[in-house]
Amino acid sequence: MTGRTGTGAAAYRDFAVPEVIAEQSRRWLALPEEQREVAAPRASATVMLLRERAPGGGLEVFVLRRAAGMAFAAGMIAFPGGGVDPRDADEDVPWAGPGAQEWAARLGTDESAARQVVTAAAREVFEECGVLLAGPSPAAVVTDVRDEGWRRERAGLLDRTHNFAQVLACHDLVLRTDLLALRGHWTTPECEPRRYDTRFFAARMPDGQLADDESTEAEVASWRAPAEILTGYAEGRDVLLPPTRVMLEELAEVTDLDAWLREPVPVVPVLPAPVEVDGTVRMRIRR
Repeated sequence: MTGRTGTGAAAYRDFAVPEVIAEQSRRWLALPEEQREVAAPRASATVMLLRERAPGGGLEVFVLRRAAGMAFAAGMIAFPGGGVDPRDADEDVPWAGPGAQEWAARLGTDESAARQVVTAAAREVFEECGVLLAGPSPAAVVTDVRDEGWRRERAGLLDRTHNFAQVLACHDLVLRTDLLALRGHWTTPECEPRRYDTRFFAARMPDGQLADDESTEAEVASWRAPAEILTGYAEGRDVLLPPTRVMLEELAEVTDLDAWLREPVPVVPVLPAPVEVDGTVRMRIRR
């Protein structure tokens, strides 16, 4: 990774990428611009679930190592998340906390798109690791979703037997949108055939719930310290895409989780671009 500031130019930061991505990017860069195909990105959401260790022990984030057979980011460390489903637009999803209008202002979208992204964030984290950011009232969060009935609810979401609105309504729960804090907005580079327009959210792990490793999309799922993951990346044990790395760098600096979650931060859309520097392909972001 290299950060530089050129005279009269904006600062930028370059990121190393896995060889499979570098080779694909190199082929794309070799094409005349008019022949470069650019896929439309799919709206998606990911959630950084966070908890504190014993007093003074620092922060941990729940991460997945994506299964080797996945079409996107195979073998890489990621946070729970995924693409927006058309059923996430269901206005029957009961919300408690900031409404669609307020989230639209935060996300820079219309209200329909905001509803879909926020609902997708909560649905995906429930599907992938069994954590439900919902409660029986605007001031409470459900404390235990580990029994067989909740497993059936997760399975039904995955096979589309029912949608998230139906799950919440069946259990008289409301989606706690106030538990989500927006922390990033990244779009997959134009050279990638599979692209996502992803909002990164953060949330404190609800008391009484347990995140599990039952997702079929992950080889390993566990709680880890952000600094430990970054060390694993530096030593070649962990593979990170640029957005994950930047989010982990920010998490590694957090000293007061509740204060950090409460404080709104400016979120600027980021679109990495492939560049070739001295024969090596990097992903470059402007800062």
